Parts: sequence; C-alpha cells; structure tokens
Amino acid sequence: MKSATVLSRALFFGSIVTLAIAVVGSIVGYLLAGLGGLASALTGAGLTALFMGFTALSVVLAARVTRDKPGSPLYFGIVVGMWGLKFVVFIVILVLVRGQPWMSPYVFFVAMIAAVIGSLIADVVALAGARVPYVGDIELPGPAPRSETVKNPDS
Repeated sequence: MKSATVLSRALFFGSIVTLAIAVVGSIVGYLLAGLGGLASALTGAGLTALFMGFTALSVVLAARVTRDKPGSPLYFGIVVGMWGLKFVVFIVILVLVRGQPWMSPYVFFVAMIAAVIGSLIADVVALAGARVPYVGDIELPGPAPRSETVKNPDS
C-alpha cells in the first residue's frame, strides 16, 4: 500500500472521529453550558480537523518537493516546519478565543483533547491496517543468482 493510501485512510478515519466528537461534544456541551458549550465543542473539533488537514498537506507537499524520498532532510524539514506553523496558529487561535463570552473553556478543552486522541487512534488504525514494505526494490551486492537446472540422472 502506498503512503498516499495510508494518508487518505488516516484522513478518512480521523474525519469520522472528528465528526463524531463534534456531534457528541455539541450535544453534551449544549446540555452542560448552553449555546456557549455547543459553540466551544464545534470550535474544538473544527480546529482538530483543520490541523489534520495541515498534517496531510505537509506530507503531500514534502513528498512532491522531494520526489517521494521520505528519507530526505528536506522532507523532514517541511513536515517539522508545518508542525511549527500549526503550533503558532494554535497559539494565535487560543489567544483570540480566550475570554470570549460565547466560549466555554472546559468544553473546548475536552472536545479538543478527545478529538486529538481520537485522530491519533485513527492514524494508528490506518497505519496498522496498511501493508507498507520495509524495503523497496533494491539490488543486492554481488553477482546475480543463476537459475540452476536440475539434471535428470536418467539422461
């Protein structure tokens, strides 16, 4: 299975988990904190979906730039750079929503943590179900093996 297939499976499973957390979190958030709880749960789950998209974008972009060589330092640089960008965006969003009258911080926190843990589990399930080879097409050193024919002793 190619890495793009694993990535699409992880995004699919992660989207299902995030959607489920958005629905359940919205209901529980509304029951606990009214409309603020509903909005907080949706915001937390939505941010998780946004960051899953950033991760997928970084992997796809890194694969294209390095021509599918995941061992390249540039590949790791792009993925880690996107991680840094996600961190900065997350801090900016937290600063912007902090203290908003519609925000329920506890519902937001629980929704985000549940969505992050759920998306990590979805990634593990997608990767565990994949059959990714450890080694690709390689040539072993030395002469190529000869096909040996068995001689018939009766001839």
